[in-house]
Formats: sequence, C-alpha cells, structure tokens
Amino acid sequence: MTRMLGALPLLAFVALAFGIPAVAMVAGAFTVEGSPGFGNLALTLRGGYLLALGNSVKLSAVVAVLGAVLGTFLAQAVVTSRSRALREAVLTASGVLANFGGVPLAFFWVATLGNSGVVSRLLGLPSGALFTFWGLAVVYLYFSVPLMVLVIAPALDGLRPQWREAAANNGATPWQYWRYVALPVLTPGLLGGVVLLFGAAFAAYATASAMGAGTVLPLVTLKIAAALSGDVQTGFENVGLALSLDMVVVAALVMAVYLPLQRRSTRWLR
Repeated sequence: MTRMLGALPLLAFVALAFGIPAVAMVAGAFTVEGSPGFGNLALTLRGGYLLALGNSVKLSAVVAVLGAVLGTFLAQAVVTSRSRALREAVLTASGVLANFGGVPLAFFWVATLGNSGVVSRLLGLPSGALFTFWGLAVVYLYFSVPLMVLVIAPALDGLRPQWREAAANNGATPWQYWRYVALPVLTPGLLGGVVLLFGAAFAAYATASAMGAGTVLPLVTLKIAAALSGDVQTGFENVGLALSLDMVVVAALVMAVYLPLQRRSTRWLR
C-alpha cells in the first residue's frame, strides 16, 4: 500500500501527460462532423494520406536497416579497439549525435549539401539531390547510426572471449564462430536495434519539416501537422487525429516487437 501511495504522483503525471491526450486523440479520430464514425480513419487509408503513410514506412525501413548495419560495424570496431580513449570518445559522441535532430540538423545539411550548400557548390552536385528520398535517408542516418552504436555496443560487450577461444579449440573458423555462436547471441539485440531505429525515423518530424521535405516527399508526420494547423484546408483537424492514431498503432506494433527482443538480449549481459 505504501508503495502505491509513493507511485501516485507518477501515475497522476502519466494520466495528465499521456492519458488525457490519448483519450482526446481517439475521440477526435472517431468523430465525423460531430457524430461517431469511421470516416476519418477511412480517409487516412487512401489518396495522399495513404501515400504519406507508405513513404514514412519505406523511409523508416531503409534508415533502420542501413543504420543497423553501419552502427553495428562501427560499434564492433570500437568495442574491439584497444584504445579506451577512442571507445569513450565514440560512445560520448554517439550519445550527443543520437539526439542531434530537428532544426539544427536540417540547417547543417542544407548549409552543407543544399542547393546553395558549401560542399554542393565545391563539388558541383546536382541541385535538389538532398531533397529526395535518399537525401532525407542520409540525413536521418546522421542520428540513427549513433543510436545503433549505443544500442548494440552492450550486446557486443556481452560476447565472452572464452566463447571465441572454445570455438577455436574445437576447430571452428572465425566465420563459423560468428555464424553459430556470436550471431545467435546478437540477433535479439540487432533486431531490437532495427525496430528502435524504425520507430525513431517513423516519428521524426522537425528535421523533415525544416528541410521542406513535404513538397517532394509527403510524410505522415508532415500531413498531421498540416491537418492540425489548417495550412492547406480547414476542418481537417480530426483527420490529423486519425493519422496520429495510425501512427500510434504502428508504434504499438514496433514496441510489441522491441520489448521481448530487448528482454531476451539483456540475458547475455548478466
């Protein structure tokens, strides 16, 4: 009972910060011109809204896979490095860069590789290359790769040197060690990292908005902002809430996959 009383402030904060907005979102998503209905949800699953949702899923999937591969190789190089200073520097920088998003990140890339960017002018890069699907993917990788480093480094640390030695003593090649010993141990952490990167890219808004990506690559977060603010049409606020509900469903599926993988990967860190 005492523990429950101690948790009351936290529960009250969660109810105010998450519960009330969630109830308002669900209620608005199922309200069509003042009456209950599924019209808003049906509208989000066709036309430009469905295109934006598909673009967000594809972009997030590409960023998640590439970020996981690059982040894992970087983390492996750092973990196996004999330089403690290098390890601490990379992990510290990853902690900073993983949270370096939004307007500052957009300005950094536009000033560097935008139509009038410094590097674009020096190298004569084609105009608008940054404002494409792959251009935005590269920008998202700037914070996704460091995030993967932070996620997978503990799992790589969990690989015991004794396992490699035992495999070698039994005649296993380095490839066989990674295929039959290390990879099965790392798989939950790798898949969990992919899912986490997917969720981070899927929910990103400020960077794409500051870059003006909505004009060339519609994304669901930009569609939500436009619907709620009435920039294009008024009276579509509930459609924006329905799009938000679509995102919540995707995020719930992501978390349903990530949490079991995360629990399984921590077994090897004990």
